Amino acid sequence: MAKYRSRLPQLSEAPFLTDGGIETTLLFREGHDLPYFAAFDLLKHAAGYEALRNYFRTHAAIAREYGYGFILESATWRASPDWGQKLGYSTEMLVEANRGSIELLEEIRSQFEDDNTHLVISGCLGPRGDGYDPSCKLTVDEAERYHAHQVTIFRDTAADMVTAITMTHVEEAIGITRAADSAGMPAAISFTVETDGRLPTGQPLKEAINEVDRSTGRAVAYYMINCAHPTHFENVLTDEAPWIDRIRGIRANASKKSHAELDEAEELDEGNPAELGQDYARLKQRIKNLSVLGGCCGTDDRHVRAIAKACAPLFGRSRKTGEP
Repeated sequence: MAKYRSRLPQLSEAPFLTDGGIETTLLFREGHDLPYFAAFDLLKHAAGYEALRNYFRTHAAIAREYGYGFILESATWRASPDWGQKLGYSTEMLVEANRGSIELLEEIRSQFEDDNTHLVISGCLGPRGDGYDPSCKLTVDEAERYHAHQVTIFRDTAADMVTAITMTHVEEAIGITRAADSAGMPAAISFTVETDGRLPTGQPLKEAINEVDRSTGRAVAYYMINCAHPTHFENVLTDEAPWIDRIRGIRANASKKSHAELDEAEELDEGNPAELGQDYARLKQRIKNLSVLGGCCGTDDRHVRAIAKACAPLFGRSRKTGEP
């Protein structure tokens, strides 16, 4: 059953890690076949299930080592109806895949959670279209109907919340928030931004956050920024205004390349983990409520470890003990 649905611990001052770029890690570093970039497809066979288990265990261990909490984000970014159909999943199979992804995270939580390391289980939602391209633009009502399928599945599991990652336009974010609110599920919204710090639609991040809040009565638990390097968006975080206080999470790319350049690249750009860790430390000093730290495309446990190490002093954490 859900442990933190009524009170998310990451809304306190305590720091939390989450994982890195799960799809790029499994595909490029470990050589697993991920059709349509769908990590949840690995759940259907024993070797794939074990790969996912090891992936989450590796990241949870880093959180425990440095005294952070951890957000277990399910491998279900592509486990929604349209993508499931492309992969040959029936409705029943897709339901079981979403449920199975949460059951795996329950196992990880039972192994790693203790009095000093709280593990929150989040059901991951991805866009109906592409996480870089906003051409598949939904209306609010379309988005609410589409994503309610996955949200409802997560509601009936041990998931504490849902997190919508790589959102390219506000209408889809609003629809997801309404679906989650109707289901009684806390929701985090994470926006994809380009090298200019704007959404792929061209909308400024500030306007996007304010629009979602106005349209949902501030129903979003918190916002995140994903799928861009810190140098792409840190310049828009200069206005000391309430909208910045709504940002609690960062899942940055390892690479400084644009989305167009990454799409054309033949090899994975893993960037510089130590440098990325320092970038996060700089962002923490700029975003006072920043408490959820993880990675996106090209990042893996090396980057997450570097982020944990660089930011630990800012949270009063020390390696090994995790104590102030």
